[in-house]
Amino acid sequence: MSRLQLEDFYYMAEDIIDDMDEDDYGRAGGDMDAHEYDMLTKVTDTSSGQARKGKDIQGIPWERLNITREDYRLTRLEQYKNYENIPASGDAVDKEYKQMEKGGNYYEFFHNTRLVKPTILHFQLRNLVWATSKHDVYLMSNYSVMHWSSLSCHLSEILNFSGHVAPTEKHPGSLLEGFTQTQISTLAVKDNFMVAGGFQGELTFKIWVWRYDPPKDPQHLDRKGVAFCTRTTYDDNAITNAIEIYDSLRGGINFMAANNDCSMREYDTERFQLLNHLRFPWPVNHTSVSPDRRLITVVGDSLDGLLVDLQNGKTVATVVGHLDYSFASAWHPDGRIFATGNQDKTCRVWDVRNLSRAVATLKGNLGAIRSIRFSSDGQFMVAAEPADFVHVYSTRADYEKRQEIDFFGEISGVSLSPDDESLYIGIWDRTYASLLQYNKRHTYAYLDSYL
Repeated sequence: MSRLQLEDFYYMAEDIIDDMDEDDYGRAGGDMDAHEYDMLTKVTDTSSGQARKGKDIQGIPWERLNITREDYRLTRLEQYKNYENIPASGDAVDKEYKQMEKGGNYYEFFHNTRLVKPTILHFQLRNLVWATSKHDVYLMSNYSVMHWSSLSCHLSEILNFSGHVAPTEKHPGSLLEGFTQTQISTLAVKDNFMVAGGFQGELTFKIWVWRYDPPKDPQHLDRKGVAFCTRTTYDDNAITNAIEIYDSLRGGINFMAANNDCSMREYDTERFQLLNHLRFPWPVNHTSVSPDRRLITVVGDSLDGLLVDLQNGKTVATVVGHLDYSFASAWHPDGRIFATGNQDKTCRVWDVRNLSRAVATLKGNLGAIRSIRFSSDGQFMVAAEPADFVHVYSTRADYEKRQEIDFFGEISGVSLSPDDESLYIGIWDRTYASLLQYNKRHTYAYLDSYL
């Protein structure tokens, strides 16, 4: 993974000011007055009802611009620069593969809130949004881990890394002095467990329980501070690239961290002991544990991906086909299918029973596939590009049919709720940062009132 933190991003606000209606812009002699700017960038939420009546889901006032949404989409497709470590990898894919058929309609827009401001630290790392229920979402916003309740529309801070963070519990290997001003590069939240990974190899673990007191908003019963802090490495190339929390074979909860120092480390959450430390010949950008907890996918700064035995650390298979470095992977709940996301603009689907070639090669619109999620029931696979597009593929249709979710902005992360009822998308932009919520469509519309 590149050690650079930032890339040239396209920001909606800058383009909007450039594309304001000339008559409106000229009223102030070429300068936009404060009222006009406020109207243009006013923070408003968008509901499904408003969207059905024609309001833009992000609240972008296209009627005040001298460019249509359709024309601006074409401009983005032409001008967006996909980051590549292997030059022209995306061009090679464009020549060889076509996109799968659009037309799926599996999730429908429900709500967009601009009260939530997702952010990104490193342009290649986009796993910063996690839903623990259809109403509860955790995400990074600058130095803070935030919780959003879509039920009460309440935003609260869980942990702030801008100051000093130190463990309040004593565990062997824990850094009791903690960290100061930790830059969070990746995040994972499952149930009441949270692990945040830092730019200098920091790992911070926190646990909480919920107290429900209807009709009030649910409250965290916090174990004050954090339970565990450690630094995985003091290597100069120490970025924590990805974290996964999962149920272990022996019971209990484990988590693993993929790191730029060419390592994967596995910890338990009972005593916070290092259980496993696997080393590879290149920086590890992402790992994913199989449903039976016996295999892990390992992808990184290599064209190839690995299947590794989690018990003994041996590589059992190599998958070949990508043309650039990979930053995402995920397992289908059946344990036979897994997917990898790459900077060559493809998501490739593999079957462990025959790894000689990908089952499907799914091409994005403008950039790398940086996040992949399978639904808990296995019916859908969600693949997110770095900006503007999230694709929902039907596994029942052999990935040949997809829903394309189209918006504008850099994607900080995507997450399906554990029951698959809600899909959340974090959008990072200087003006139009927000959290998009889509809800699963049901055959009988009257059932939606109960969700």
